Amino acid sequence: MSLSIRPASECRYDAVSLGEVMLRLDPGEGRIRTARSFRAWEGGGEYNVTRGLRRAFGLRGAVVTALADNELGRLVEDLILQGGVDTDFIQWRPYDGIGREVRNGLNFTERGFGVRGAVGVSDRGLTAASQLGPEDVDWDHLFGELGVRWLHTGGIFAALSETSAETVKAAVQAAKRHGTVVSYDLNYRPSLWRSIGGQAKAQEVNRAIAPFIDVMIGNEEDFTASLGFEVEGVDEHLSTLAMDGFRSMIETAAAAFPNFQVIATTLRTVHTATINDWGALAWSRESGMVEATHRERLEIMDRVGGGDSFASGLIYGLLDGQPLSAAVQYGAAHGALAMTTPGDTTMVTKAEVLKLAGGGGARVDR
Repeated sequence: MSLSIRPASECRYDAVSLGEVMLRLDPGEGRIRTARSFRAWEGGGEYNVTRGLRRAFGLRGAVVTALADNELGRLVEDLILQGGVDTDFIQWRPYDGIGREVRNGLNFTERGFGVRGAVGVSDRGLTAASQLGPEDVDWDHLFGELGVRWLHTGGIFAALSETSAETVKAAVQAAKRHGTVVSYDLNYRPSLWRSIGGQAKAQEVNRAIAPFIDVMIGNEEDFTASLGFEVEGVDEHLSTLAMDGFRSMIETAAAAFPNFQVIATTLRTVHTATINDWGALAWSRESGMVEATHRERLEIMDRVGGGDSFASGLIYGLLDGQPLSAAVQYGAAHGALAMTTPGDTTMVTKAEVLKLAGGGGARVDR
């Protein structure tokens, strides 16, 4: 593997995420529109990855983000602390009492069931994280003096504002200066880009960030919408033609961005909200294409965060020095297990991931 990963002994953190952390309000088995109570979780596409590395795999992690300093912000902080992620790099912004200038993001999420799909309703305008600027963080202190082995960020945070995109660029460039491996999950969300230029803007932003990325992660829509790679044969049905299309897409991305050392994509066919086929592909210049065990008709409780748990399992394997074929198995197994529990974030142990990745099943452990 051509990834050059800094020794753990030289770094305070194994992994750091840059991104927004929202308060997720979950109506459980019910609907948002008829709920009378919600369960509170924390979650964010970038944060979930480092939290998974901390909670499932025991690595040292931190999050770079910003929160409005009020009771909701402190609740999010408390949830982050419960997840074991270092909060030293949270920027606290004064709250004006109303939220005219700064606020905390809310994410109402229905899990879905059967023919009723999952539903997400975000309320994140003017959030503290969206106003985080490149000059607000001492990147050289973080990546140089303290030391970070791996930085993870992504397209959700980059889409929040012009400032967010510039902050991502500053972070990934500083990480590269100090020898930190950088991963990026394209995580295309049409709702985030719709009012600021749509796919054209998404491609402009993501193609400017891509030259600084070592490990690029995304599904077929992410690569086509965020980077502009239109490849025939890529669709949601995992036929032989579709698999050939996925491979062609990865090869196209690798040719366009020779800095990509690893490219990974999840494979999902949605039968119902609670029954999905689930798998993954990964590629590196040394290993070529490798495929994880494909799990047909996987039963799902809560699909939100499955892709983030895939990313954390993959990253754990690479940080652990495993071959890409093992790392992609860890990622697919972790994602599959994480979708059997509620909330964005993992409730899985490393032992459970390794068992499933090695072919273990759901027999009772006594």
